[in-house]
Amino acid sequence: MITWNNLDTLESFKELSKVGRVDIKEAMSGDNGAKRVKEYNIPMAEGFTYNFAAKQVDADVLEALAKLAKEAQLTEKFEALYNGAVINTGENRLVLHQLTRGQLGDAVVADGVDKRKFYVEQQERIAEFANKVHSGEITNAAGEKFTTVVQIGIGGSDLGPRAMYLALENWAKKNNTFKMEAKFISNVDPDDAASVLASVDVAHSIFILVSKSGTTLETLTNESFVKDALKNAGLDASKHMIAVTSETSPLAKSDDYLAAFFMDDYIGGRYSSTSAVGGAVLSLAFGPEVFAQFLDGAAAEDKLSKNADIMENPEMLDALIGVYERNILGYPSTAVLPYSQALSRFPAHLQQADMESNGKSVNRFGEPVDYVTGPVIFGEPGTNGQHSFYQLLHQGTDIVPLQFIGFKNNQLDTDVVIQDSTSQQKLCANVAAQIVAFACGKADDNKNKNFEGGRPSSIIIGDQVNPASLGALLAHFENKIMFQGFLWNVNSFDQEGVQLGKILAKKVLAHETDGALKELSDMLNI
Repeated sequence: MITWNNLDTLESFKELSKVGRVDIKEAMSGDNGAKRVKEYNIPMAEGFTYNFAAKQVDADVLEALAKLAKEAQLTEKFEALYNGAVINTGENRLVLHQLTRGQLGDAVVADGVDKRKFYVEQQERIAEFANKVHSGEITNAAGEKFTTVVQIGIGGSDLGPRAMYLALENWAKKNNTFKMEAKFISNVDPDDAASVLASVDVAHSIFILVSKSGTTLETLTNESFVKDALKNAGLDASKHMIAVTSETSPLAKSDDYLAAFFMDDYIGGRYSSTSAVGGAVLSLAFGPEVFAQFLDGAAAEDKLSKNADIMENPEMLDALIGVYERNILGYPSTAVLPYSQALSRFPAHLQQADMESNGKSVNRFGEPVDYVTGPVIFGEPGTNGQHSFYQLLHQGTDIVPLQFIGFKNNQLDTDVVIQDSTSQQKLCANVAAQIVAFACGKADDNKNKNFEGGRPSSIIIGDQVNPASLGALLAHFENKIMFQGFLWNVNSFDQEGVQLGKILAKKVLAHETDGALKELSDMLNI
């Protein structure tokens, strides 16, 4: 029987707090370091390896983490989730984003519908639509092919799909699967919509409106921007727009759209990249086959997340180490540092996925917790970040755990040799050097040049960013976040923290304000 208990009530957590600390500076030096790098590896799907040699763990810590995983029933809770239990207790909903890419357990029936069949049906409908657009069977009013797709959405309807598109854009061009350029409109700032619309030929563009409820204020505002642009160009908006929404939303059966593809309440926005939210734009941009490969990679990583042995479950181990760092070692944040320009927006997506999921101060039952939960997540691609915020990471007063991501090969297979090494070799050399520099530091009599070291990191190493590897990488982090939520006993699948600001903003726009809110509104000329 599954029980949901606060982290600090678990005996294994109390035992973990008593385990001796690992001196990572010593552990990663000399022969010790070489041995750790060779041994502290776990294989992932799609050729990835999760290496945690530079984390502050040893056999004793790992044994304690395994006990914590068992007592917290992480495997059983994941099994309950993928078999259709109500895990999102705040909204009384199932959590089914893994089901969009494969069935891990029992058939899940909700609202009288087999949900796996429902998700596959939407994927097939999207594939059929995308193929007709690419073949010229669906065209604009002049009978000309569409060349650009523009996604209109906010939050998870933007961050994930945008990050995935940018990650695969160059790969698709190199592999001759690039079909249509994609653009994204998200911010209610009018300059966002105006600048995107100015950069595209609206006559040859398809616009995807993404709103589960069909009532999202920012998204509907930007839809109006787009409709005005189409009208001003003498075009019928209904011939240029499709919707991704729920079957019960006002958009579902509207004549304002060429087609509507469906999502449901069981997939949160930040977990929706493998649903129709990501499927429509990625299938139009790269073709349905590429989106299918992306789903396959995610499904393969999901299967690893079922393993009860933490040494065969990279997501669970990553999650456990993160909780150890947050709740025992007291580190407040985590940096995600992909050494790949293709993943330039991946940290921003993970920032939402992690902080919106586990940025909670009450448990699943609405009771305050007496321990810290989700860390602050930030990051930039390397080597850019080295010339930005790494100074604080190396010599600042806070220790920030680091999650590196590196690839052996680039996407475009174009490179130059300068000073006896290629750019790709320089990129990989930098990430390897940073791991050792953060862990081991460098003593110097000049304290301004002294590096204390002792900064923990891990790295996920892959061959290349491609659709399948990207799917596996996404699933790794999604499942890591899930396991951490289980450990902290929070509901990782609601986001009440975004609601209050929306309510107050509506009051401001209706001029129903007083006190500080009225004064601030007046200062902003609202």
